[in-house]
Amino acid sequence: MATTVQNSKLDFDNIKNSLKAYLAKQDEFADYNFEASGLSNILDVLAYNTHYNALTANFALNESFLTTAQLRSSVVSHAATLGYVPRSRSASRAEVQLSLNLAGVAGRPGSVIIAAGTTFTADAGETTYVFQTLEDYTATDNGEGFYQFLNGFGGSTISLFEGAQKTKTFYVGDVGERQLYVIQDETIDTTTAAVYVYETPSSSAFVSYTPITTATTVDSTSRYYQISEAPNGYYELNFGDGISFGTSPTAGNKIVVTYLSCAGAEANNASKFAPTAQITLPIVGSYNLDVTTVAASGVGGAKQSIESIRQNAPISFAAQQRLVTADDYRGVIQRNYPTVTDAIAWGGEDNVPADYGKVYVSLVFEDGSTEAQKTAVKNSIVQDVSTNLSIISIDTVFEDPETTYLEVILTFNFDPNLTGQTIKSTETAVFGELQSYVNQNLKQFGGTFRRSELLGKIDDLSEAILNSRASVKLQQRFVPNLLQSTSYKLYLPVELSSPSATDFIISSSTFIFNNKVCSIKNALSLTKLQIVNSVGDVEIDNIGSYDALTGTINLTGFAPTGITAGVNYIKISATPANQSTIRPLRSYILDLDEGPSFATSSTDRQQTDITIGAGTGVTSSATGAANTYVRAPSIPSSGY
Repeated sequence: MATTVQNSKLDFDNIKNSLKAYLAKQDEFADYNFEASGLSNILDVLAYNTHYNALTANFALNESFLTTAQLRSSVVSHAATLGYVPRSRSASRAEVQLSLNLAGVAGRPGSVIIAAGTTFTADAGETTYVFQTLEDYTATDNGEGFYQFLNGFGGSTISLFEGAQKTKTFYVGDVGERQLYVIQDETIDTTTAAVYVYETPSSSAFVSYTPITTATTVDSTSRYYQISEAPNGYYELNFGDGISFGTSPTAGNKIVVTYLSCAGAEANNASKFAPTAQITLPIVGSYNLDVTTVAASGVGGAKQSIESIRQNAPISFAAQQRLVTADDYRGVIQRNYPTVTDAIAWGGEDNVPADYGKVYVSLVFEDGSTEAQKTAVKNSIVQDVSTNLSIISIDTVFEDPETTYLEVILTFNFDPNLTGQTIKSTETAVFGELQSYVNQNLKQFGGTFRRSELLGKIDDLSEAILNSRASVKLQQRFVPNLLQSTSYKLYLPVELSSPSATDFIISSSTFIFNNKVCSIKNALSLTKLQIVNSVGDVEIDNIGSYDALTGTINLTGFAPTGITAGVNYIKISATPANQSTIRPLRSYILDLDEGPSFATSSTDRQQTDITIGAGTGVTSSATGAANTYVRAPSIPSSGY
């Protein structure tokens, strides 16, 4: 006799059925009809209560760990225990040149200053946004009345930031009280915050505090602050205790925080900026400020995503504000530079070719980042991070991310009798699953393609998909020189297949050579590469070779005169040695080329009915692949 309730499945119906099965085996309820009794309602209540408590316990347990938590407040809290501060919303910013023309104006000044907070308007889409300067800029008369405003490095490029300048004031309470300073604004860009501490509420003199993320050394007199996200989505301002962050404001002090409240990504792509007011100069009057756009607004974004926090918090914790391992570089860079969405680092000994005594870093920036902004971040990493935090003298070398494309051909068997969907709609759904898999698992450093994982997701799409398979190739692109013969070396991040007697391992997109449409293919059974025209004739017998072990493709003396695909690059496709798992190394990122990728199906009817005779009532059914429903012709009764 059963003495326990089976509890391996905790959905409502299973719980109720388990309770009924348990009670039915008791002597008191032998031959009892549970469904026709009031006891069924009691079982409903018990099952519902058990189901509800099980869900609550499951949710609570999941929220207790960083890897399984789903609520942002839980993820942020777990990250805080690791000392990780998630990024806030980031303001969109643009690069412009500002100038003033006072030629012929009598009494013009020798120099002109535009103050921080000078505002400009610009349209992004159908909405107008306000941009502003965050510091003072000075221009000097060139002798002819032309004033070019310069940045702190002497360059003419000036940054404008979208957002409204806001100020929050706090008063420090008595010693012993828990000092809690909450900035009730979810739209703050914490990187634009400035913190000033005044001796008394009426004082005009102040001292500035700096973000703890910029610290390289901390002592009892250091003045650092931290702005971190609170569980309710607002932001808390914290100071040191004399040890952790250095000194903190004392009782009676006034704290003033200024920051930008921004719209984030919505203000990206604004390109035409107009000052909201003229520049007013003593004696000579007011004049228009000339604005020349260098780069449209970009890098505005939302708060750091839950998945990004989940991934980066442990890495940042492991780094412990020092640079020893490759992951340390990744953690420190992504914590301190909000415009860097992904980063990877590797030692020079792991580079190809090996380059000892250096660390290689590759960065992915937010969409809209200008070359000037990228260069500024790289310079800051070298000057402020590598120099101060690395334990020995190691040079930092930057490598641009290299995208390697996948060409995936999906084939599946489809039984239309098992679904109401058409073959075409199912093919579309299968290809959509491929796109979703790539977006969720690839397009980032370390993203690994696993064919079995993809096929498992495809098989689960519909019971009408009986089985599936995938053919996978890798693709690298390069821009050829169309004016002279040039040699090229392409790297693919995996080992390639050895030559085959029946299939081409290497192939390319088409180009013009000798006034013919041609492509590159390897000679069958050889690693030698040839230029072959559209009818299969060899134009050049040896244009290079490929090394299967290192994934290297060498082209020597390659001289096409045009490209046929309407682009400026040629695609080189290769079959990897292992199509099941493709794990790129170093700065390579996998993406999908949707052009040569597609999903196709073949009909596979598992149930076929065949009628043997009319009116006999005799039919047979067989299981197997078939494409048509077959019925035998009627047999006349006369003559038999």
